[in-house]
Parts: sequence; structure tokens; C-alpha cells
Amino acid sequence: MKRFKGFLAVAGMVVLVSTSAYASGFAIMEQSVSGLGNAFAGGSAGAEDASTVYFNPAGMTRLEGTQFVGGVHAILPSFAFKNEGSTHVLTPQTTEGLIGDNGGDGGTLGVVPNLYITHALDNDWFVGLGINAPFGLVTEYDDEWVGRYHGVTSGIMTVNINPAIAYKDGAMSLGFGLSLMYMDAELSQMIDFGTLTAAAGGIPQREDGKAELTADDWSYGFNFGLLYEPSEDTRIGVHYRSQVHQTLKGDADFTVPAKSQAILNALGSGAFQDTSAQGSINLPDSLSFSVYHRFSPKFAMMADALWTNWATFEDLTMEFGNPEQPDSVTTENWKAVWRLALGATYSYNEKLDLRCGVAYDETPIPSAEYRTPRLPDEDRIWLSAGAGYDIFANTRLDVAYTHLIGKDAKINKDPVGEDELRGGLKGTAEVTGDIFSAQVSMRW
Repeated sequence: MKRFKGFLAVAGMVVLVSTSAYASGFAIMEQSVSGLGNAFAGGSAGAEDASTVYFNPAGMTRLEGTQFVGGVHAILPSFAFKNEGSTHVLTPQTTEGLIGDNGGDGGTLGVVPNLYITHALDNDWFVGLGINAPFGLVTEYDDEWVGRYHGVTSGIMTVNINPAIAYKDGAMSLGFGLSLMYMDAELSQMIDFGTLTAAAGGIPQREDGKAELTADDWSYGFNFGLLYEPSEDTRIGVHYRSQVHQTLKGDADFTVPAKSQAILNALGSGAFQDTSAQGSINLPDSLSFSVYHRFSPKFAMMADALWTNWATFEDLTMEFGNPEQPDSVTTENWKAVWRLALGATYSYNEKLDLRCGVAYDETPIPSAEYRTPRLPDEDRIWLSAGAGYDIFANTRLDVAYTHLIGKDAKINKDPVGEDELRGGLKGTAEVTGDIFSAQVSMRW
């Protein structure tokens, strides 16, 4: 009975672990196709089109009249996991580790749209609006895979509505925006009821149930930036985007095998009943520094340093409406990270621009002990290329492609504490990814 109660307390964290995907290990950078061609090295100094509303609203002061941008990005990540001796809490007694296959490729196609519009009120004042998705995640494994107690499906979606205003005074421009952000999470994982009820006749790892969480919230933040243009060929940009505090509220739904439910009933446990759930997360603030310089009418280079404060994600607390389902805290200990990028643009003629860029992107996950299969994130290299072509006098088409090369992501869990029931998942995920993007820009 003592061991059962201990397992029950750990099982109270089952849905909580799912919510680690709220801050999935990456903010979605894909907010501009013209920027993607340079690996976003232009950042807060590029201001090529209306997508500057997101990267630095001060850049709107470079845009004449009214401009519109609509883009779409197809993100194809690959997380191919290989089991390397995963253990179970009862392995010392049974000699059997976690059972199951490698789960296939956990990466799933994600489609990220965005649109922007800007308007020059006069020579000094400018307004704009952006709608985009700054955070997101899609991963999916099969129900029988070895890490099923840590995660099966993860779907995180955000919608950010960002009105902005900018003012220009000589060589200096200032911009300010608001972020009204909707966040939605749909997450699932299996529960090892066989181990949970082993003392009463359950068979470990052979009597699985499932936990599914859906939750959402609206919240808000802000962003501001400055753009300094010491000459026609040089721009320096700085941009800050604030934290957004989300308190997601929704439902936790449990599927329990009939045998396990009968044991729980006999033990007088009211746990694992469908209930309400609530969890909070501070999405990180960020600060970027960018420089753009045109060396000749045909050739320009740009560089960017982006700091993202994932250190705000120290732990995650989940509260359940069912008093029989223990609330819990999961320690994350994520860290602030840097992303460094360098890019170049070659203007082949008045209509055609060719772009390229490279970036180094750090992971906020401090070690293999804190990494989960929901996002086996690691440091990565971005290799980007793109082009922009004026298909009509006032209409431009931009396309871009990026290949992401990640380090092999190690996962090294032990079946103790928070992971006692979920098991000691141990293995390596081979991490790669590809991004295909296109956008149309119009000006009038």
C-alpha cells in the first residue's frame, strides 16, 4: 500500500509532464520568408517589408505607402529515437527494462502562416498589424513505443495579434507594439497502470491507460525597438519582446483499463477521473541586436545576435480539479540562450534578389537529464537560401529554404522521483529539419 501511494503521487504528474511542451524548447523564428533566406541575420535591422512589424516595428518607417505581406512556412522536423537501455522502476526485480519500439519518427509536419500590413500616416508616423505564431510544437509517436509514458502526442499552437506604431526623427526611428496571444495545447501520454497496481495483481507495462490534456488561454505582452541609420547604406537595430504569462485552463481526460479501474475502486482511490486542469508558463522575453550594411548597389551583408530568456522556465506547476489527483511541480532548469546569424543578399538586377545565411542556435535544455521526447531539442546549425522577385510593378514573390542540422539529442532519465512511474528513458534522437517557405508582398 505504501508503494501504491507513492506511485499515485508520481502519477499525479503524468499530465504535468505533458505540459513541458508549453515552452517547447524553440520559439518559432519563421515569421518572414524574406528574412528566412538570410537565416534571419537581418533581424531587427533588415526592414525589407511589412514583416518588420514582428522583428522591429521601428523598421516600418522605411516602408512607403501601404504594404501587405502574406507568407506560409512548411516545417518538417525529424526526431528519430534509438533506445539505449531504458530502465523500469522494477528492473532490479524483473531484469526487464522499458519495453516497446523506437516510436518511428516523432517529427510531424507543421504549417505556420503569417501576415502583416503597414501604412504610412505621413512622413513621421507609421502603423502596422501582424498576425503570426511565435511558439509551437508538433510531435507524435505510436502508443506502443518505449517512451510512451513520457509522451505520445504533443500539439502546441499560438496565435499572436500584434498592432504596432512607429515614429521617425531624422536618422532615428522608434517603434512599439502590443502582443495579444492565444495559446492552445493538446497533449497525451500512456500510463503504466500495470505497475501502479502491481501489488494488487497488475502486470507491469502490459496494462496501459492514457492521459489526454487540452487547455488554452489568452494573454498579452509588448515589444519595442529602435532603428538607427547613420547612412543610406547602414542600419543598426535593437528590438525587445516581453515575456507573456499564460495560465492555461482545460480538461484532463483519463482512459483506465477495466482491471486497473476495479483495483483502484477496491483500494478506495478516486484518482484518474476526468477533471479540470490548470498550468502556468512564462513564455520568454528576448532581445536582438542587428547590423545591416550595403557594400555596393548589388551586395549587402547583415548580422544578428538574439538572446532568449528561457531561464524563466525553472519549473512547471500543474493543479487538478480532482482533489484525489495530486498537484505537482516538475523541475526544468532551462537556461537563457543565444542565436547568432550572418547573411548576405546579392541584387542580381532591379527585380531579382538572391539571399543566403547561416546561424548557430543554442538549446535551452541544460542536460540529457532534463530532455524529454516531446521535443528532444539540441544545438543546431541553420543553412538558408532564398530569392525575391518582382513579378509585377507592385507585387513581389519571395521563396526560401532552410536545412537544420542538430546535434544528436541524448535523453538520460532514471526511474526515480518524478520519473518513477514513467520509467528511465535512455537513448539518442537524431535531430534534423527542413523548412520550405513562400510569401507574396504587395505595395500601393
